[in-house]
Parts: sequence; C-alpha cells; structure tokens
Amino acid sequence: MKWIIKGMIIVAALAVVATVAYAAPDIEMVKVKGGCYLMGDTFGDGEANEKPVHQVCVSDFYIGKFVVTQAIWHEVMRNNPSYKDCVSCPVENVSFDDAQQFINKLNDQTGKNYRLPYEAEWEYAARSGGKHEKWAGTSNQDELEKYASFAGNNGKTTQRVGGKKPNGLGLYDMTGNVWEWCKDWYGADYYQNSPKNNPHGPLSGSTRVLRGGSWGNSAGNGRAAFRGGTVPSGRRDFIGFRLVLPADHSSVRVRPLNRL
Repeated sequence: MKWIIKGMIIVAALAVVATVAYAAPDIEMVKVKGGCYLMGDTFGDGEANEKPVHQVCVSDFYIGKFVVTQAIWHEVMRNNPSYKDCVSCPVENVSFDDAQQFINKLNDQTGKNYRLPYEAEWEYAARSGGKHEKWAGTSNQDELEKYASFAGNNGKTTQRVGGKKPNGLGLYDMTGNVWEWCKDWYGADYYQNSPKNNPHGPLSGSTRVLRGGSWGNSAGNGRAAFRGGTVPSGRRDFIGFRLVLPADHSSVRVRPLNRL
C-alpha cells in the first residue's frame, strides 16, 4: 500500500488493536459563517502546489469542533483501527474509504448528511474564517506549541483532542495531531483553474487531499495552506478526519465554543 505526502511514497503498515466498550460523546459542531478569502501561499514561503494565491468564497457550513475520536468511531463502527488505544484521542489508521464508510453508516443512523470538508472549507475554517493566519490560530511560530501537537512536543504519538488552544472559531487540532482527510481529489495544479465559489477540487484523480499536518511533522507541514495527499486506501497512525454538515441542516447541536 502506498501513501504520498509532499512527493514521498511510503509503504504503509496496518495494525489493529483490541477494542473496549465506549460511551461515545456527542459530535460537537461549530457553525462557520461563509465568506471570501485568499487561499494558498499568502506568506510567500510555501510549496508550488499552494500557488497561485487566489480568491475563494465558501458558503456557511458546520464543522466538527474536534476531529473524530476513537470513542465516536467505536460507537458507530463497533471497532477501533487505531494504533494507540485512547478513547479521547483521534481515531487514526483510517483511510479515506474507511472514513466514507463511517460517514455513510453515521448518516443512516442519524438521518443527517455528514461529509468530509472540501479543501477550501477546511483552509477557511483552519484560518479562523479566512484570516491571514499561518497556522490554525496563530502566525507566530513561538506560540505554535500552545495550539498544535507536532514533531518535538508530543511524545511521538497522538494526543487527546482539545488539549491545545483552539483557533479563532473555537476549532481544536486543525494544526497537528493528525492529518485530516478532505473530500476533494488532489490536484497539484488545481489552484490554476479553481473556480471562485465553493470549489470542490478536480473531477477525478488518484489521491485524496490531506490537510493540517500531524504529531510526526514539522511546523512547516502544519501550515494552514500546506497541501498533501495520498491514495484513498492509505492508512497510517497519523491520519484521521473531521466532519462537516451543510448549514441548512436541521437538528444540529451547537455547544459554547469554550466547552470541551
């Protein structure tokens, strides 16, 4: 099995750990007011696939306050594929295909319309509503440890969700902890042809978008504009996902931003 980040191809090993009985918490969502922003390498130190900087407008949506935890995954799927057994940590070692199976089953159980975020939505939310932020919550690397779990500050493993400061929208771990699947096919040159309004990525491809960096990556790979991707079947102990709901969806439970 292959996975790709920043041009590197790595053979992925699989692991399954024993599961325990979980009492799943609610899926907490934050409503994001849509708007227009400059997407891409706005700080001038990014990769070629983050260029050109271009204006994008996204509609209102709800996004998970946290990445999906092992507790929530187990409540829906009755298993736990994660390398690290920790109910309050992100579920990891899940492929894009696995995430889609989870979402389909969750939607069947709840009658809602959960999905993965599109790449433009993800970056807009990570940057606290399209602000000129280098990481989720800050542009000051000296402050980054307060917001993110990345290489050098995490014990070389995932950490419980919500253990760091949130960004300006009250979203946790959008920089670091685990890479997050997006719904788009990955296209290295997509920004050259991206539509302005609600872009959904290329119509086809061989890899799906990953965003946000992980506990095993440097601060540079956790930048809000940094783009990566891997095959939809790729699984690693630093890949997870976050949920989105359309803004017009009924019965969405929204909690105060400062509640964990």
